[in-house]
Amino acid sequence: MPVWCCRCSLAAHFRNYSDTETEGEILNSLVQYFGDNLGQNVKAMPLVEETSLLEDSSVTLPVVVIGNGPSGICLSYMLSGYRPYLSSEAIHPNTILHSKLEEARHLSIVDQDLEYLSEGLEGRSSNPVAVLFDTLLHPDADFGYDYPSVLHWKLEQHHYIPHLVLGKGPPGGAWHNMEGSMLTISFGNWMELPGLKFKDWVSSKRRNLKGDRVMPEEIARYYKHYVKVMGLQKNFRENTYITSVSRLYRDQVDNDGQGRNISTQHLQIEKSKFAKRNWEIRGYQRVGNGSHIPFCLFAENVALATGTLDSPGRLEIEGEDFPFVFHSMPEFGAAVSKGKLRGKVDPVLIVGSGLTAADAVLCAYNNNVPVIHVFRRRVTDPDLIFKQLPKKLYPEYHKVYHMMCTQSYSLDSDLLSAYTSFPEHHVLAFKSDMKCILQSISGLKKIFRLSAAVVLIGSHPNLSFLKEQGCYLGHNSSLPITCKGNPVEIDAYTYECVKEANLFALGPLVGDNFVRFLKGGALGVTRCLAIRQKKKKHLFVERGGGDGIV
Repeated sequence: MPVWCCRCSLAAHFRNYSDTETEGEILNSLVQYFGDNLGQNVKAMPLVEETSLLEDSSVTLPVVVIGNGPSGICLSYMLSGYRPYLSSEAIHPNTILHSKLEEARHLSIVDQDLEYLSEGLEGRSSNPVAVLFDTLLHPDADFGYDYPSVLHWKLEQHHYIPHLVLGKGPPGGAWHNMEGSMLTISFGNWMELPGLKFKDWVSSKRRNLKGDRVMPEEIARYYKHYVKVMGLQKNFRENTYITSVSRLYRDQVDNDGQGRNISTQHLQIEKSKFAKRNWEIRGYQRVGNGSHIPFCLFAENVALATGTLDSPGRLEIEGEDFPFVFHSMPEFGAAVSKGKLRGKVDPVLIVGSGLTAADAVLCAYNNNVPVIHVFRRRVTDPDLIFKQLPKKLYPEYHKVYHMMCTQSYSLDSDLLSAYTSFPEHHVLAFKSDMKCILQSISGLKKIFRLSAAVVLIGSHPNLSFLKEQGCYLGHNSSLPITCKGNPVEIDAYTYECVKEANLFALGPLVGDNFVRFLKGGALGVTRCLAIRQKKKKHLFVERGGGDGIV
């Protein structure tokens, strides 16, 4: 396969600019260049040849987004110039918020003070911009209302910020890998992205939407279609795997065009010499013949939108790597669907008290596979997710919760034939003879023979491409990043990492595990970058133009 080198063509491309061109025109042309050259024959051509941009490090992408799930898609939509405005006929049910919106009706929400608009709002996210954007898109949704959005969207191409979105699979991220037999926890319209109603898309596909909740594969198809219909394809690259994201500090005095790594010890001393701080993104792209093509990109800003489903949580106990122990719902669902557990007398052990564990219980129960359900919490624990779900909307999950409460194990009886719960228990070990040892909160141990086990206790993002596995970005730097326990610490209104400038995080990485709330991250990041682009543009004009990217 011929190697594609973009260094010479990039240099020639930028020498064609006149000094009178604005930075916005230059950046628009940059993304057009990448769209034209990277978009053609992507399966047969590397994303970027590894040494090309290292040799010519004068070209830097304004934004690289890592992750192409709904967070990355929504961010690309807004970076592409789509802007939300208050609809002319809209009246928000929150009169105080509506009054604030009326004060600057002529401005897009991106150009308004998000802290001012968010003040006093309450919702099911800890991030104020997420709550704000959700109430604009789905007013009073938590009170059971289905009010239309108060926003309408305009494409303003002069606001385009060039970017690339890198993902392992097709747009939609982990939604393409989810178990298809279960309904989503959220309503279909809560899963939709701005500018394309989910129900309208379903109707266009001549599919009947039987209820408000839908299958994950429908959502995955919707996200993939969304990227296409919104004209975002030129920003997306599939089959890309990131191996390293690191700082590359540039020294103005060094004239040979090479970047050099500067230790943090010397950072304060030599701070005045840096033109700007850039990110170096290394990885590889899988191409059509199965080979891996390494690449290296430079970016002024990086946005982390990876989600948190990469690495399933583990018990870290003896025997956990035995082949009869699963760690994901798709693995377990595949074993059930292939009939591997059919007719087994010994039960399946399911560990966990969340919705994924409940999905596994339903999967086994509905296929006549007996279940032992082990979890550490009390059934009366107010933080159990089941207590936050209305019974009428989520009857199947309340069925599981009812069994958890009423069909628990007791010393006076044997295991129940279909389902037995073990509240306030944990697994001590798995044994090679397919037995497990359980221990109660009082210290009492029990041994059971199993047909299989599935551990569903949450998951962690794979941030191995960052230093310290990304732990240093969390509220507690000594723990791995998790959605609930230790999310990435960000500025509440810009989503910029508190501990790393020019690095942003959104979605589950910052605690927004529901699609309806992760869209607020795209709003916060876009506003922050738009403000910085304006400042740079003014600086560019004041300096009388230039011969490259500022």
